[in-house]
Amino acid sequence: MAPTGAGKTLAGFLPSLIDLHRAPFEGLHTLYISPLKALAADIERNLVGPIGDMGLSLSVGTRTGDTSQSERERQRKTPPNLLLTTPESFALLLSYPTAPAMFATLQCVIIDELHALNTVKRGDLLSLGLARLNRLAPRHRRVGLSATLADADWARAWLSPRGEIDDPELTAIQGPVGMPPRIDIACPPEGMPWAGRMGLYASAKVYEHILQARLALVFVNTRAQAELIFNELWRMNEQNLPIALHHGSLDLQQRLRVEAAMASGELRAVVATSSLDLGIDWGDIDLVIQVGAPKGASRLVQRIGRANHRLDEASHAVLIPANRFELLECQAAKDAILAGELDGEAPYPGTLDVLAQHIWAVACQGAFHPDELYREILNAAPFQSLARQDFDDTLAFIAHGGYALRAYERYRRLKSLPDGRYTIASPAHLRAYRSNVGVIVEAPMLKVKKGFKTIGELEETFAMQLAAGDTFMFGGQVLEFVEIQQTDMKVKAAAADRSAKVAVYGGARLPISTQLAERVRGLMSHPQQWRSFPDEVQDWLKIQRARSGMPSAERLLIESFPRAGKEYLVAYTFEGRNAHQTLGMLLTRRLDRQGCGALGFVGTDYAVATWALHQHPDIEQLFDQDMLGDDLEAWMQETSLMKRTFKNCAIIGGLIERQYPSQRKSRRQVTFNTDIIYDVLRGHEPDHVLLRATRAEAARGLCDIRRLSDMLTRFAGKIDYRRLDRVSPLAVPIMLELGRESVYGEADEMMLDELAEDLIEEAMS
Repeated sequence: MAPTGAGKTLAGFLPSLIDLHRAPFEGLHTLYISPLKALAADIERNLVGPIGDMGLSLSVGTRTGDTSQSERERQRKTPPNLLLTTPESFALLLSYPTAPAMFATLQCVIIDELHALNTVKRGDLLSLGLARLNRLAPRHRRVGLSATLADADWARAWLSPRGEIDDPELTAIQGPVGMPPRIDIACPPEGMPWAGRMGLYASAKVYEHILQARLALVFVNTRAQAELIFNELWRMNEQNLPIALHHGSLDLQQRLRVEAAMASGELRAVVATSSLDLGIDWGDIDLVIQVGAPKGASRLVQRIGRANHRLDEASHAVLIPANRFELLECQAAKDAILAGELDGEAPYPGTLDVLAQHIWAVACQGAFHPDELYREILNAAPFQSLARQDFDDTLAFIAHGGYALRAYERYRRLKSLPDGRYTIASPAHLRAYRSNVGVIVEAPMLKVKKGFKTIGELEETFAMQLAAGDTFMFGGQVLEFVEIQQTDMKVKAAAADRSAKVAVYGGARLPISTQLAERVRGLMSHPQQWRSFPDEVQDWLKIQRARSGMPSAERLLIESFPRAGKEYLVAYTFEGRNAHQTLGMLLTRRLDRQGCGALGFVGTDYAVATWALHQHPDIEQLFDQDMLGDDLEAWMQETSLMKRTFKNCAIIGGLIERQYPSQRKSRRQVTFNTDIIYDVLRGHEPDHVLLRATRAEAARGLCDIRRLSDMLTRFAGKIDYRRLDRVSPLAVPIMLELGRESVYGEADEMMLDELAEDLIEEAMS
């Protein structure tokens, strides 16, 4: 554990380099696993130079989804001494019958950016792979690296070959504290916006900072925001500065060109999403600009660490909030970083859909006995509490589909041997696994083709919403949609006088972390900490305090007020978008049941608002914890939430293949198949492994039930309810968000501007 730029990666590799220098040998010595393909490629660049300078005779290879088929086959037959890969590619390597021979020589495994695996299924998958590696390479040692590890106990258990927090063979090394970063928060002289998510108002300020920097990295939170900001920067780029764009949907070759240009110092700025978040080491970057709120202190530390990637120099960052609430969040994140506090969500138990995929992989590698495999899996920390019944049910699902599906030949993936072992039933199931490995479920992608040239990929769901002639922004240019042909999306350059009608909106907006939300509430409840804010923001908070009250860490502020013949209710819960989406659904359901005539809701990271025909008579009862009982269950079953979640679990668990070796299923085929199977299982096997996985996934992912439950428990009997005669200053941003959800054109934008003026006048007078 050491700050960015302290030399963690070199510390991880140096013992391996020493070993290979002293005793060269053929075969795989060290396996480096990174959550990012770009990071693996960057590490290879940074290793090859020093290895050549030292005259070491050893080989280095990278194995990711971008590696060619011929290179993959060569690596399996003749592994390099140092292999750099990702969790998915590692799982795939373990599934080959050659895995025992390939990993027999392995001496060391280095897991980089360990914190990024804490609460995600990729971490579950990797932990199972490492448990398998205990059998194939029992003498290997493990090294975990992180600059932002908030939970050291979790890391100890996760790295331990036995999943033990107090494993005596574990050594925790805390690196020296580096220079504290210099963090500035940029506020526009014309006043901080009340609402908005993209921060486009600050494009000129971003360009001004780029002019003053040697190389700036401009981070945003979504691909849509990256496209919009990049386009604005090019529009005002009178000095023709070399500015590039980098995000996960762009063509591989374009991403590689951007990374190479950064490494060689040819660029002045790159607009990027989380695709460049972790570990990338380009020393010439001297400024990081974060447009929009960071959503977590640890995430911001990672991004700031890209600037002056050295321990003895202070990194410099400029935070540009998109609105007033984001200003508070930026200040809270800055305070947390300077106080040395990191954040992160608590880990969850390993999921059964990931377990199913792993069992399938083990069978592809060779025959196994259930008792031995179960004992092996218990060594993976996320699965240490796995019940034998859950394991047996998951094995039965992979073997024949379970009770409701066992009559279908296609689900009989395993066959039993006379000695009690299981093995793969046919080569077809081998090919199916290798075509569908991984736990990242994304929308199907279409190749974006401009003439005969492929310029990137886009989600099929986005393309299906476009009509011929619609314009959108992609790759920094305005394109006109022509048509979809099979897996291709045909486009052409839009006329020079046409602007983008639609922004490509890709990537989910991450919710604010629990720890950062607590800091924002603390900041709001202490007026002495407002002095650094612009005057208009101080006035906003002061009038709110005088007219209603302020949220705090100890009590929940809820307001209600009449407006335009409707009754509005706003709860300042600060629990993130996912939890607020669930809370809004449950509140409107309760309002309806009480005869209040619920009309709708909207949620942001900071608050949830509902509107109805009538006022609810009992706020304490409305927010009672029992809403997470029957109300939650009924809502989940009535909506498409469970079916959407089941589709993802079914894909990960191998019930539905995303693609066969020669073709890829359409989104329509996958959705149709999973909807039918979901209904069958609910009716005939409601406790099926994948339905269990679905319920767990819905609770932890889209619904964020644990966070919502913690909030309701924390504020039980501690509600500050304010009945107001009109909208409060603090409610204005969420009321504008409510209006923004239904604007689609320039005329509607004008109506939204008028709504904003009316709301602000009403709230602040």
